[in-house]
Formats: sequence, C-alpha cells, structure tokens
Amino acid sequence: MKKVVLFAFNGEPMCFVHVLLNAVNMKTAGYDVKVVIEGAATKLIPELSEEGNPLAVLYRNAREKGLIEGACRACANKMGSLKAAEEQGLRLLDDMSGHPGMARYINNGYEVITF
Repeated sequence: MKKVVLFAFNGEPMCFVHVLLNAVNMKTAGYDVKVVIEGAATKLIPELSEEGNPLAVLYRNAREKGLIEGACRACANKMGSLKAAEEQGLRLLDDMSGHPGMARYINNGYEVITF
C-alpha cells in the first residue's frame, strides 16, 4: 500500500481545498494517507468546521475518514487557532521543537508531499 503524508503549510483556502481533495482521492484509491495542518494553514482551523463555509463539508468528510493526522502545536498557537484545534479534538503534533517532524513519517515509509 502506498503511504503518503500531505503537509499543508499554505493558509490560502483554495490551496487547502486541494490538499483535502487529494487526500480523499488518494484514500479512495487505496492509499494510506494523512494530512498534517502546518504553518499558515493552521489559521484556517477555526473556520473549517463552521457551517456555511465552503470547505466545511469536505473537511468533515476528511476527518470522518480519519485523514487528518493533526495540527502543528506551535503554529496553531502562533496563529491563534490552538483553542479551536483543541475544541475540534485535533491531535496537536509537536515532536520537533513544538512542530511536527517529517522524519518519523519518512522512517515509517511515508512519502512526504508539501503544499
């Protein structure tokens, strides 16, 4: 099984939608896929679960499929979205000085793709 982790750094909603679309598509194709919300993308966390947000349905679908690995603790704190991440029950990733490291994914056979 192909293993891929998508690191979403870009905080633009139109970029993030492509991360989610690709994750769902890869899952449908049989991949083991994970999404890590990093950098400026963490600022999107509060609005991703708001009803009426165009991304909300896709985000909920990705979460229900278990595709969202978690969010960067340090970046969510810096971007003011840490509380929203906690309220959504997102796993806060911080194994590399407060940020999610890529090495552990690579060591576990994942291909890392950044957006």
